[in-house]
Amino acid sequence: MSQHGVGPRAVTRSVAFLTAGVLAVPALAGCGSEDPAGKPLAAPDIQPAGRDRIVDGGTLRWAVDSVPDTLNTFQSDADATTTRVAQAVLPSMFRMNADGRPERNPAYLESAKVVDTEPKQVVLYKLNQQAVWSDGREIGAADFAAQWRALSGKDTAYWTARNAGYDRIEKIERGDNALEVRVTFDRPYADWRSLFSPLYPKDVMGTPDSFNDGARKKLKVTAGPFTVKKVDRKDDEITLARNPRWWGEPAKLSEIVLRTVPRDKRAAELAAGTLDVAEIDPSAARRITVAARPRGSSSPLMGPGADRSAADALRSWAVANGTDEDAADEETVARKKQRKAAVKYARQQQALHGFEVRKSLEPAYTQLALNGAEGPLADERVRRAVARALDRKELAEAVLKPLGLPAVPVGSHLALSGQAHYADNSGALGGQDTKEAQALLADAGWVRGGPVKEQEKKKEGEKAAGAEGEKAGASRKEPDDDRTYVVGEDGKAHGRQDPADRLVQDGKQYQQPAQGGAPGAYAPEGTAAPANREAAPLAKNGKALTLRFVLPSGPGSQTLRTVADRIARMLERVGIGTDISKVSDESYFKDHIASGQYDLALYSWPATAFPATDARPVYAKPVPAADGSLNVEQNYTRVGTDQVDQLFDEAVSTLDEGESRSLIRKADSRIWAAAGSIPLFQRPQLIAARKNLVNTGAFGFGTPVYEDMGFLEKGAQPAAGPSAKGSGTR
Repeated sequence: MSQHGVGPRAVTRSVAFLTAGVLAVPALAGCGSEDPAGKPLAAPDIQPAGRDRIVDGGTLRWAVDSVPDTLNTFQSDADATTTRVAQAVLPSMFRMNADGRPERNPAYLESAKVVDTEPKQVVLYKLNQQAVWSDGREIGAADFAAQWRALSGKDTAYWTARNAGYDRIEKIERGDNALEVRVTFDRPYADWRSLFSPLYPKDVMGTPDSFNDGARKKLKVTAGPFTVKKVDRKDDEITLARNPRWWGEPAKLSEIVLRTVPRDKRAAELAAGTLDVAEIDPSAARRITVAARPRGSSSPLMGPGADRSAADALRSWAVANGTDEDAADEETVARKKQRKAAVKYARQQQALHGFEVRKSLEPAYTQLALNGAEGPLADERVRRAVARALDRKELAEAVLKPLGLPAVPVGSHLALSGQAHYADNSGALGGQDTKEAQALLADAGWVRGGPVKEQEKKKEGEKAAGAEGEKAGASRKEPDDDRTYVVGEDGKAHGRQDPADRLVQDGKQYQQPAQGGAPGAYAPEGTAAPANREAAPLAKNGKALTLRFVLPSGPGSQTLRTVADRIARMLERVGIGTDISKVSDESYFKDHIASGQYDLALYSWPATAFPATDARPVYAKPVPAADGSLNVEQNYTRVGTDQVDQLFDEAVSTLDEGESRSLIRKADSRIWAAAGSIPLFQRPQLIAARKNLVNTGAFGFGTPVYEDMGFLEKGAQPAAGPSAKGSGTR
């Protein structure tokens, strides 16, 4: 899932010793009549409006993080913009609704269902008879078959990033007519609805060369409400144009321009009139919210100089008018610069009056990852102690409450509230309990007041885990923004790592011992204990219990760092120290998360409607690879069990949807119990949009309906109340 998302499997200890009763898995939620999946915590916020109220034409200028290296979503370097383009220009047999559940896309499918289970599972697709590619050819079985062959994994000449599901297909053939496609599986596959979304034309999938290179820079043939008109890498933008061969409701917009704009520049670009919609961080959201208020209403002071007190202003005036000419000149220049910046800021605020903030919860969650491959966290009791020290409710409130969003901790690793597979299984681990955390640590041999050996001094100039490592200061700032890292969104970092490449230095720092020691623990009988033993660090075998907490250092990661500071304080209460190390955004995932150079880390995973397929590599037990390295797939915590793997295998192989959901929830309970990762909160989704832009904004779970986006006619009003339009329902 951006909080960084994330191959080789590290050797993980079997969970052999557990305190009596600690691992007891509670009865699964949902055994009664109430659906444990619940409802989404936040609805889409897209300013819904009927098509009859929308202007016919216009260009929507939409900020994105990058122009992607490829337009092929099945390649490893595809990103979020690749997905956005695919949604607008390519067929998808199923799309997500407002509850994060797959539903048939009527633009392409009349129906799709399992028609046989014995001797083999057979799915029959009946296609919309109007569905055609932009070159006029009908969408049919040949396109399905070409995509299956490319993604089956049988031909290594295709440079594919994944083949899950396609590797279970035995054959694809035409049905009774050209509009029917029969897909026969050699093994049962519960997540068959995940396939062929998107669907590429056979021109792209037909040969390795066309797959590998044909759809990287352009898409000549498409079949959506828009086509790819131009990919301009010089100006960092992609232009989508209305598709004249689209058989559905014609797109209201003439064009959509996806333009690369850094997140810290987006408020200024919105004010300059060069953007219509952009995802923003909380600080920009506060600024736009203030600007959108009715003129004349009271607003908090913001912008350059807003944080200066009366004493600061008086001091500045005194210096500027003082007898020290050099200081006066310098202060006068600074005051002029500040006035100029204040005037510019005021003009921008006036321009931002035409925008509003639309907010929901992103289909992704932030987690605390605990690296169980080595060190103290290889002991499950220590991992569980870390988890029991956390007040997840407090962490969720710190991020979401100031934004006016529901601050509810995430209760599942495998789904989010409202999705079919969701149930709050956190009881398998237990909630915040300081005494229980301390008991677990004591049982693992970590006691207060033990002597700590002096750590060997680093060589001069050496830095922990890479030259970019930086020790964090003691400052703890409040949340400022939420640009964080989405797995699955940075496909470039998903490579396998050889443990031999790991750096030797683990980055931990151990405190010097206090005078004396715990009687009989690590010193001769009769040695006096320290006077403040309760404040002394936990120690074992001469080492303090200090965990290396790795965080990105970029300007867009302040929220992560704020959450990390709170976590550090919570851990300190139970005797666990943290050594916070800030690293560059570029190296955070590749050099630290994927390679295992951390003890604690914060990153995110995207939600999926198909956890039996998509989540298995994230929680699969690490195993040795053929070359002697360790294959963790995407399990960057290196914590897994055979039982969890078995439950995933059973869930993906049963065609009973109720049974599959039950197996997924059981797997989640056991993932909680292993304490390799702790889900914290669903990420906020903040979108700045022009007030007259409709059917666009914070989509939440739902797939956008691109043909319905547009600008209101003059004098028209948007619809009242929540809308299903943004969810992909029609």
